[in-house]
Amino acid sequence: MKLRRTYLKQTVASKLYPDSINANSAMQALRREIRATPQLNQLLQAACRKEKLHYYTRKQFLILLDHFCITQEEFELL
Repeated sequence: MKLRRTYLKQTVASKLYPDSINANSAMQALRREIRATPQLNQLLQAACRKEKLHYYTRKQFLILLDHFCITQEEFELL
């Protein structure tokens, strides 16, 4: 499977938190998880210079998948 260059944050959050009511609550849950894990927060900040974007870069996406112990194939099936 090919890795895309960028991934929309709302799409990633919705797939990682399928029990959420909507995309906003999924985003809040993902932000909470990132803030609660300092190592994850540092890795994501180091992977991208611009923090206030609406998408994750390929590196950030792979860091998130690694944190949640999900392969890309499993993510695509969510």
